[in-house]
Amino acid sequence: MAVTVETLEKLERRMTLTIAATEISNEVESRLRKLSRTVKADGFRPGKVPMSFVTQRYGYSVEYEVLNDKLGKAFAAAANEAQLRVAGTPKITPKDQSAEGLLTFDATFEVYPEIKLNDLSEIEVERVSSEVTDAAIDRTVDILRKQRRTFAQRPAVEYAEETDRVTIDFEGKIDGEPFSGGKAEGFQFLIGEGQMLEQFDSAVRGMKVGESKTFPLQFPADYHGKDVAGKEADFLVTMRKIEAQHLPTLDEAFVKSLGIGDGSQEALRADVRKNLEREVRFRVLARNKAAAMEALVKAAELDVPKALVDGEVERMGEAAREDLKQRGVKDADKAPIPPDMLALFRPQAERRVRLGLVVGDLVRTQNLQARPDQLQAHIEELSQSYEKPAEVLRWYLSDRQRMAEVEAVVVENNVADYVLARAKIVDKPLAFDELMTA
Repeated sequence: MAVTVETLEKLERRMTLTIAATEISNEVESRLRKLSRTVKADGFRPGKVPMSFVTQRYGYSVEYEVLNDKLGKAFAAAANEAQLRVAGTPKITPKDQSAEGLLTFDATFEVYPEIKLNDLSEIEVERVSSEVTDAAIDRTVDILRKQRRTFAQRPAVEYAEETDRVTIDFEGKIDGEPFSGGKAEGFQFLIGEGQMLEQFDSAVRGMKVGESKTFPLQFPADYHGKDVAGKEADFLVTMRKIEAQHLPTLDEAFVKSLGIGDGSQEALRADVRKNLEREVRFRVLARNKAAAMEALVKAAELDVPKALVDGEVERMGEAAREDLKQRGVKDADKAPIPPDMLALFRPQAERRVRLGLVVGDLVRTQNLQARPDQLQAHIEELSQSYEKPAEVLRWYLSDRQRMAEVEAVVVENNVADYVLARAKIVDKPLAFDELMTA
């Protein structure tokens, strides 16, 4: 029988589902009889519980289960007959009037949109590139030395200076009143390494052990602590200890401690360059991929199914709930997600869904699926940043979920390459530092 599909609005559709009442009642009876063989009840032997008891206790839930099963199959068959690609879960409601012996329902749902991709050659895409410089290698070697530095206590008569590690007590007040997080004892930080606000850092420079100082500090307007952002505080600081840093000498022993076999500085720099170039490749790829995806979204015209956006908002909300739980927030997994938080997620959720639909359509129509050789090459590149690449390779290949994640990345790369090969490219060289801090 032909299925009649009514268009309500844009992607929203409605069709009628009809099921014979006897089909439901027969299946319910069959399931209840099967259930009666195993159900337990006080005063009855197993398998001897009266059907009237089983029907009274389980009849409603079994009928609900059967009706859902039958409606699900009826909807799937009707959608398949009408050749519809259904987006999300249909909303099924009983109709007020049904023919005798029939149960009739309305199924309201959305379908996947038609996607029109405009001429990509009219879309401008910025494509960045970057190189590893000798200066970048020098800084990385310095970081490796700092990671292994030691500290020695300075004499009490000496002043705190750049790169020293200091231990202080401090208390801050705003309008004469203490504020949350504004007091600490035995607090330790390194001067000049950006661990504290510059005003605080500067005030501590030049102090001696035992010395106290009061100074004003203006919190930035965008400070992460919203309660103090944009306000001025007065801090009292007392210096408890000053330690000077000592960097290890860049000699053969130090180089060998980093796993460089021959201990030469040349081998160390070559290893650093190799690692930095790998990181640069990944960052350039990620940035250019993001630019390509943005261009793809701009070039596409489509209506976005509300059901898919709602589902993405829900997933983002659950992810936020899980994040709060991991941070130790009490009962984070039980409290409802605030509506205003869900509203904040909606624009991002809509963009994700839009991009996903466009990417999926492009992959299907242009055959951009991941090839086996691409998967292998990507895993091999990932494994090179580990000490035992062969083990990492086996770790990926042995798990379907991990391979699915790799496949998703490779498909995205294929889509990005497709866009970049057709868009209006504006090449932009990036300094190494700019790329790494972006």
